[in-house]
Amino acid sequence: MKKLIIAISLLAICSVQTYAQELYKKVYENATNIVNDPKSSEEQIQINQFKVTVLNYINSMVQKNKLEKSTYFFDSQAVNMASFITDFQTNLMKARAISTAKRLEVINCYRDATLKYSLFNDTDKERVLCYVNDKQTYTPFSLDTDWEKAYKQASENVKKIFK
Repeated sequence: MKKLIIAISLLAICSVQTYAQELYKKVYENATNIVNDPKSSEEQIQINQFKVTVLNYINSMVQKNKLEKSTYFFDSQAVNMASFITDFQTNLMKARAISTAKRLEVINCYRDATLKYSLFNDTDKERVLCYVNDKQTYTPFSLDTDWEKAYKQASENVKKIFK
């Protein structure tokens, strides 16, 4: 159902003339607003700070490497990252209701997808893996991730966990 809503939303957005990186900017602005909202919970702040960090990382790596990337690239990475995190949270809650073992399977499924699909092949592993190595984070994922590919793999693999 959620995927259908996302697909319909994207179709509606595509049918209207959009400006460069509109979806990327929207994800960034929404995450920044939650981080800066004093009413946000610690979990909401941490999750949305991760989103801001990822989007800043993608932008800085494109600039650093002098890459020419299309609007689609930025929008796709932002939307897939946001969907990835939303699905992760949903499936984590579902797994918690079953068992600790299922919860760990879900965490590993999503974390491993971010580790498998590197976007820039960044050699600065300390920076790239800072969230993966943080045992207190709600988002144990690599910054250097092709979110489109990682989201696809995690979505497929998580179904096997709940069979």
